[in-house]
Amino acid sequence: MAETASLTKVLDGRVERRERRRQFFRSAGGLGLGLVGGTILGACGGGSGENATAASGPTDAEILNFALNLEYLEATFYAYATTGAGLPPSLMGGVGTPGTVIPGQQVSFSDPVVAAYAREIAKDELEHVNFLRTALGGAAVAMPALDVGGTDPNGAFSLAAQAAGLAPAGTAFNPYLNDNNFLLGAFIFEDVGVTAYKGAAPLITNKTYLEAAAGILAAEAYHAGLIRTTLYSKGMQTPSLISSAQAISDARDSLDASSDDDQGIAGASNQISNIVPLDNNGIAFSRSYDDVLNIVYLNKGAVAKGGFFPAGVNGTLSMSSAYP
Repeated sequence: MAETASLTKVLDGRVERRERRRQFFRSAGGLGLGLVGGTILGACGGGSGENATAASGPTDAEILNFALNLEYLEATFYAYATTGAGLPPSLMGGVGTPGTVIPGQQVSFSDPVVAAYAREIAKDELEHVNFLRTALGGAAVAMPALDVGGTDPNGAFSLAAQAAGLAPAGTAFNPYLNDNNFLLGAFIFEDVGVTAYKGAAPLITNKTYLEAAAGILAAEAYHAGLIRTTLYSKGMQTPSLISSAQAISDARDSLDASSDDDQGIAGASNQISNIVPLDNNGIAFSRSYDDVLNIVYLNKGAVAKGGFFPAGVNGTLSMSSAYP
């Protein structure tokens, strides 16, 4: 009976947190504007009940467009790392302000395994962009301005590395320089994508969209696990990789307004790794969209742009959370 009561308490807590997120969206300003979400849901078979639910919070279209912004970022980073070029123009147009890209460069991988992993993830992320744009149709937002460069000391990757203590102030961090830098650059994104999709899942009302989002969440979790495993494995010979991953994790935690959930890749002792970051119940944690923006904007305040999105994301879910 004690175990049953404990489990009930845990599940009730998860429901309560979900309702708090829903209440936040209901009270947040500007969300009533929408992005033709009702049209999208109708095309997917959503009934009036689903549309009524969506009206009290962000629409499915708004949620998927927020995810599309993140996929633009990841796909562009991996495209440059593996090919030396960004996304094709055919995948950049849409609703909102199209942006320019501060470009990256192709990585000269020394480890063929890391190169193969990078090409696999690049392919997957490109498919995510294609899928979301197709699902959203004419409501898909344009690719916003992105900063994925690696040579500017004031660029997004450099500022992220400086915040984590991986580079001195005023010094560039280039994620395209070598295999290890690439893995650390990828580590900045991958865990954030997993927590973003998990945080969005309870808010999606259309079952077709929910199933698709669950599939992308699984893919992002595989990617994150792959990057974390590779960093940990290489960290056996180069311990600075493990400590650097922990520093990036701490930096992410310092930016978002959530509790101290983010985790590095090493366990509490040398006898266990931490490839899968979970809570005490073995469950992956979530981030709300505004906490995600704190990280990609590299700002713990309530702002509408910065970091990897110099002009902000496209769509109505564009403001980060205020972190005291």
